[in-house]
Parts: sequence; structure tokens; C-alpha cells
Amino acid sequence: MSNRTAAISVIERLREQGFEALFAGGCVRDRLLGREAKDYDVATDAEPAQVMALFKRTLTVGARFGVVIVMVGQDQIEVATFRSDAEYVDGRRPTQVHFTSAREDAARRDFTINGMFYDPLEDRVIDYVGGQADLAKRVIRTIGQPDARFQEDYLRMLRAVRFSAQLEFDIESSTFDAMQRYAPQIDKISQERISMELEGILCCGNRGRGVKLLIETRLAEVIFKGMTQDDLSRAFDVLTKMESPVTYALGLAGLCVALDSETALTQIEGLKLSRQQTRHVTYLLEHRDDLLEASMSLAQLKLLAGAPYYRDLLAFQTAIQLADQGSLDALDLFRHRLAALGDTPLRPAPLLTGHDLMALGVPSGRRLGELAKHLYLAQLEGTIQTREQAQQWVKTVRS
Repeated sequence: MSNRTAAISVIERLREQGFEALFAGGCVRDRLLGREAKDYDVATDAEPAQVMALFKRTLTVGARFGVVIVMVGQDQIEVATFRSDAEYVDGRRPTQVHFTSAREDAARRDFTINGMFYDPLEDRVIDYVGGQADLAKRVIRTIGQPDARFQEDYLRMLRAVRFSAQLEFDIESSTFDAMQRYAPQIDKISQERISMELEGILCCGNRGRGVKLLIETRLAEVIFKGMTQDDLSRAFDVLTKMESPVTYALGLAGLCVALDSETALTQIEGLKLSRQQTRHVTYLLEHRDDLLEASMSLAQLKLLAGAPYYRDLLAFQTAIQLADQGSLDALDLFRHRLAALGDTPLRPAPLLTGHDLMALGVPSGRRLGELAKHLYLAQLEGTIQTREQAQQWVKTVRS
């Protein structure tokens, strides 16, 4: 069962019981744009307790705000009660909600293109906010006054940038002006939420457009306080040259391309990346330009090409070269040498382990690590090819 089919089954069940139930939000927008929706959310006049009574398997994590997750097989369908919101005091959540009608529910949403409903049983769009007109104009516009919408949740400014980049829509002028005014308030939003929106911006096909908007709205200078306009301009040039798909780590490396590795990590440490993502970004920044080394040894080539982030490193360096109008000859040579290796293992298991070295009389500690490193490089170069040769090399070095 697809997510859409599962969501329709939820709507049918609610309608059978006399409730109003419709698709809401992004899935409606995507349908009208001819795009595949990731998830299908349902909006209804049934209150959370009534929804939970109708379905056997539910999750109540958002019931306070009128949201219940209904489990249909392996699918999780978000079912939200039509609501209006009371005052927002933290720039994120309302102090309380009131269950209401579809029209009032639409009025409290963020952008017109996200404020429409769709009835899949009768195949009709319900649009109280002018979303269809703005879709036709390819415009991002807040529902109601932009000041009010952004004061309710400052993250909506980053969402506007993401939608503009992903959909290639313009941001309506009063909405854009309000984003510039309220940009300093993005500091009130948690770094985790900011990071999620940045990922959507940097990983989409129009990431250059997204970064340009971050700069123009002044959001970038607030989120990345240590970066200058020149740094951000450089980031724009490199990110624009990256070919999709782009991982979040690669996008962040492109964003920080004008910075040294240590400064860059300071700039992004607040984004609460996973350890793996941090290692990924660090690797790309620390190894930029390595692929350009003309006198690269075979061992160096294997180490680079066999690294888990090699493809992103190649994409990063290619974008840098294109942004600088530099030569791609070194990268072409690297790929040619790599192809010539055929099926040769790039990162084979060491001929001798640390225990093997200690058995040969090498004491544990720094000396053992240095010997293991030099032995492995010789193995990658092909000057040492067997275990016996490796053992003889160790004996010779120790004598």
C-alpha cells in the first residue's frame, strides 16, 4: 500500500463516520505541480480523541496540538484537527490551539502554496488563500501579513528560502522585505531545526539560488556570524558549480570553502551534526587540493580513491576548479590512473597486523604505529607484496 493509498483509507474511514477529511499542505501543492509527494497529511474536523477512537493503532505525540499519527500497515499518516492558534510566545509554538473549521485552519498556515486542501474522493481543490493563483505565478507568499506569520515561527523564513530554491519560485516582495527585517530573530530558533532547513537548501538542485537568497535576506550573516560577504560569495560560486546529487556534508563543505578547516568547523558546530557528518565535512575540507598533486604516489592515489568520501571529494574539487575557471587536467589524470588499476583493491587488508609486528619484536607505542604506516604504504605501492616480504622488511628496519 502506498502512502497516498493509506491516507485515502484514513479519509474514507473519517468520512464514513460523518467527519470532514481532506489532504492538506505540501502534498496538495505537489499534486498541482505534478510532483511526487513524499507524505500525505490529512486534516479533519474530528478531534484527537475521536480520531483515536476510530483507529486501532495511533500515536499521540502531537495530540495537544490536534495531531494524531494513524498507523496503516507500515505507513504513518499524520491526521491533524482543523485549528486556529492562540498567541505565539517562543517564535515556534502557540500557547494553545482551538479546534475550528478548514477555512480558519488554512488562515493560520505559513504560505499560500501550502495552505490548500484537496478532496481525493471528489477530486476537487479547496483553496481559501489564493494558493492556486500563486502556484501559477510561481510565487512564495505568506498567508496574511508576513510580519505576523514570521513572528509566529521565525523558521518560516528559512522555509521560504528552501521552497524558493527547490521549486524555483520567486519570493513575493512584502514577504521578502519582512524576511530581511526579521533575519536577526533566526537566532531564537534551535540549531537542529535550522540545520534541517539548510540541508534541504544545500542538497537541492538549485542550491546556488538558495545560498543567494540566504545572503540577500541577511539570514546567512546571522546563522554564520564568522563568515564575511566575500566568504559567502565564494560559497555561492562553488555551490553553483556542484552537480546533483549533493550530500549535506558536501553542501556544508561548499558553504565553508573560503575558510580553513578549523574555522569552518567552528562555524558549523552549532548545527548539531552527527559524528559521521562532522568527519565527512572535515575530510573534504582537509583534503581539498590533494587530488591536484602532480607527483602523487600510487599509495597516495589508492588512499584517496579508497576513502569513503572520495566521490564527494572529487565533486568538491571539480566545483572549486570550475568556480575558479581552473584546469581539470589533474582530476582527469587522477581518474585515468584510477581506471588503469582495474579491479586492484584500493584498501587491502594489511599484510601484517599490529600483533604481528609485536610478535616480531616491535614494542607497542608510537614506533609501532610509524612502522605499520610505512609498511602499509609500501604494500600499496607494490614494493612489498607478500607476508614474507613484509616480515623481512620489519626485521631489516629493526636491525
